[in-house]
This record gives sequence, structure tokens and C-alpha cells, in this order.
Amino acid sequence: MKQWMRKIAVILITIMTLGMYVPASLTADPEEPKQRYDSGSNVNEATSTTVLEQSTNVALTMEQLSHKIKAQTELKMGPRITRRVGDEFTSVILPNIEAVMQTILLDENNQPIPYYTITEDPADGYGERIFNILDVKNQQYVAKFHVRRDHRPLEGHWFNFHYHIKDDNFEKHYDIGDIYWDKNTPPKWMA
Repeated sequence: MKQWMRKIAVILITIMTLGMYVPASLTADPEEPKQRYDSGSNVNEATSTTVLEQSTNVALTMEQLSHKIKAQTELKMGPRITRRVGDEFTSVILPNIEAVMQTILLDENNQPIPYYTITEDPADGYGERIFNILDVKNQQYVAKFHVRRDHRPLEGHWFNFHYHIKDDNFEKHYDIGDIYWDKNTPPKWMA
């Protein structure tokens, strides 16, 4: 990777995680000799420190992710919808999203994915996207969180929160929960 791209990636990741995580593999110089890392007991200390830092960072960023998820969803719903269903979202939907995030952000070996971020571009109007989880290292989306408007006959309008994962190419809906709006049509997203 070119040096300027690496620097930009480090800066963006650091900003997105509020400085809690700086990717070491992107800050390391590829031209630097590997002997520095291969000598004796320093390797074991460095490895255990890195693993501890990564697990601590994941635990710390889960709280940050919760705040970011809530902010993204409130931005998506807009002030008119948030005023009416914000409390129900906070008490019912947000804990379910956090539980899903805990399971999604582990790889095949139940190790936390150290390079992830949340996109900050919710869809407005009638779009469903709230946020996506991006694995920055592999440049692949891990999961996509959406909210859909459902008009159920004789029941009224509902907001259906769900997510999609990359394992099935984002085709299957995994339900998180529903919030009732009213018999009247809700306003557009971000209104």
C-alpha cells in the first residue's frame, strides 16, 4: 500500500474510533527489518500486549458503538419520529441491536474483528439503510442494519428493524424488533 494511503487510512480509523484504536499494522513501516520483532522474549510480551489492547479496545468501543448506533438511528428517524418512538427504541430495539453487534463482531474463531467501523450515511426519504458495519482491513461489509416501514392492514404502520449479514450475501432478513407508529402514515425518514 502506498505510504500516503496508509497515513490517510490510519487517520480515518483513528478519527472514527475517537482515538481509542490506532491500527498498528497500518502504522508499521513495511521497509523496516523484521528482525526487530523476531528477537527473544520481546515477541511474547509484544504479542500478549497487542492481544490485550485489542480485546480492551473492542470492549471499550462497544459502548462507543452503542452511542453511535443510537445517534445514527435518531438521525435516520428524524426529530418528528424520534419524539414519538424514541423511548421505545431505546428500551426495546437498541439492546437487541447491541446483542446482535456482539455476535457479528466476532470472526470464525470467536476472536474480535479489530478493524471495523460504522458507516455514517443513513438513507433518507423511503430508504431502509440505518448503517453498515465495514471490515476496514478487508474492505468488505460485515452487516447491514435497516429499518423498513410496514403497513399492516387493519393494524396501522410499523417500523421493522432488521439486519442482513455477508454470510448469505445480505439476502435474508434477521428481525431485531418492531415499533408501532399509528394508523396514519409516518413522515419520510430524516424529516
